Amino acid sequence: MSAGTEIDSLVRGNLHYLPVVPGKLEFAMHIRRALMSLRPQVVAIELPGWLGPAYLEAVDRLPEITAVVYQEDSDSERGVYLIVEPTDACVEAARTAREIGAEIVFVEPDHIDRPHLPDLYPDAYSARRIGIEAYITQYRLQPQPRNDEVVEHAAAIAYRLQGADPEKTTAVVLSLNLLDPVLDAMETPWDPPPSRFREAPTLLNPHPDCLAEIMLEMPWLAERYERWRETILEDSLLDRPRAQFALLKESEINYSAQTGDTIQAWQRRMMARYSRNLAFIDNNLVPGLFDLTLAARSVVDDNYAWEVWSLANSYSYQRDHSPFETVNLSGEEVFLHTRRMKLRRRMPRPKRRIVPRGLKPHPKERNRGEWAEQLDGNSICYYPPEDLVIEDYGKYLRTHAKNLISEERVRVEPFTTSILDGIDIRETLRNWHEKKIYVRKYDKRSGNVGAVVVIFDEDPLDRYTYLTTWLGEHNQESDMAFYSTHPFDHMVGPGIGRAEYGGFLMTLPPRRMYDVWGDPDYDFAESKSERLLLAALDYSLERHVLYVAAKPPRSVFKSIAAHLNRSIIYIPIGQLSPAKLKRIRVVHVLDGHDKRGLAKDYIW
Repeated sequence: MSAGTEIDSLVRGNLHYLPVVPGKLEFAMHIRRALMSLRPQVVAIELPGWLGPAYLEAVDRLPEITAVVYQEDSDSERGVYLIVEPTDACVEAARTAREIGAEIVFVEPDHIDRPHLPDLYPDAYSARRIGIEAYITQYRLQPQPRNDEVVEHAAAIAYRLQGADPEKTTAVVLSLNLLDPVLDAMETPWDPPPSRFREAPTLLNPHPDCLAEIMLEMPWLAERYERWRETILEDSLLDRPRAQFALLKESEINYSAQTGDTIQAWQRRMMARYSRNLAFIDNNLVPGLFDLTLAARSVVDDNYAWEVWSLANSYSYQRDHSPFETVNLSGEEVFLHTRRMKLRRRMPRPKRRIVPRGLKPHPKERNRGEWAEQLDGNSICYYPPEDLVIEDYGKYLRTHAKNLISEERVRVEPFTTSILDGIDIRETLRNWHEKKIYVRKYDKRSGNVGAVVVIFDEDPLDRYTYLTTWLGEHNQESDMAFYSTHPFDHMVGPGIGRAEYGGFLMTLPPRRMYDVWGDPDYDFAESKSERLLLAALDYSLERHVLYVAAKPPRSVFKSIAAHLNRSIIYIPIGQLSPAKLKRIRVVHVLDGHDKRGLAKDYIW
């Protein structure tokens, strides 16, 4: 839909109404285009006249952000902060009016403050999908209730507009929730509203570190908007989901540079799903910065959440020195309702970095490649302390899976003669009106959990080239087959290599497994993960096989499992602890049993 069509839809004589959702990027873009197309002689903005001079001074400072501070009322010492940011539609209206030489008029009354309207708008991103005009039309079909304050406020605005020069084209930029009250008030002549003296507001320069807390749009997105408005480039550069995706990708690069860790595809999918659900809770289509940061912390860790927040807070135009006082504001000072989140970056502490007296320094190669020269390739083995950790985690996964399949067969029924396996408190409270007690009955499922398959990465890019099968050395150790990065490409000691699992299979009892990667029975598998799953179904002595991955196996594996009298229990890897998964994902491969004695000096 063209800008001209949107403008003509709300024309009353010389007045062209441009309703907006304050503080939203999509409506700032709309106002920019509409005013550049209409080229009005007057731009009327929904702000009080006494605030005008300070507001325009702050607008002229853009792209630097300014906080306009004024007293709430004469009897209160509380200050009100108005943040003049580029992605606000009223700010954009004033900026564009300056560029095209239009007169700026502020139409709100001076004697009363703006009524406290609920400001319930559909997500502004939907305006991009269905169009501004359709968004406005749908909003007006469900008008918000009015009170005496709204009617009085709309009447004062109508009085200012009724006095506008009828010979001049005037664009009226006002909030969407005031549009219909103002249009109705324009049908009636009004007396001039009373005026009162208000103290001149103060201009402050917000510190660059606090912008993400006090701006309605994230500073990183506001900077992209600044670049867009200079050239009015393609909208794709300012599509909100694409911009957020770019933010997360760049944060990944910073995170990897700081920690050396990488973010996997399943974590990206989990963050997308989690942040989407957080947005839905707030009746939004697209998550905000708080949602993105919370998802990053919950799925990855606090370090990645910090990188997301820090990058979103970046705004190259802002300076920490200015002719005005520079202040570091908090969200609580600017907004009435805020949410808090604590981020604990796990960085090495100075005291931990200091080597205590009497300890030997960490060994290093005297000559580059010295440790690799000590490889003979006759045998390989694992590092026992590391094996204990992964065996314990395998036991935990088996127990967790067994609990899941038991919970799937829980039966809840009203109490009659026996409490069975205990009272179900939740169901009893849910049906309290029936005056009945509900009890639980656990129907045990036959069979235990045998083989365990954990897939960290499906490896579509063939990054994990080291394919190995090794056997347990005693009855408490599993046979394992795994694919990983090549351990001897990353030497950490003489004959000691460090690798990263892409996926592994564990099965008990030991010393039964042939070379999984060379077995022709599994050649029809389409990926390394599928080959491990086929081997798990083949070697498991128990009925149930646990499969942990980002996505479930193909449906054909259910048929294969049924043919072998097995069943597959799938657990999404996102349900498990990221910290624990990170710990077990590292594997050290020793070039012979003789390396075990010295491995403790090199493995960290």
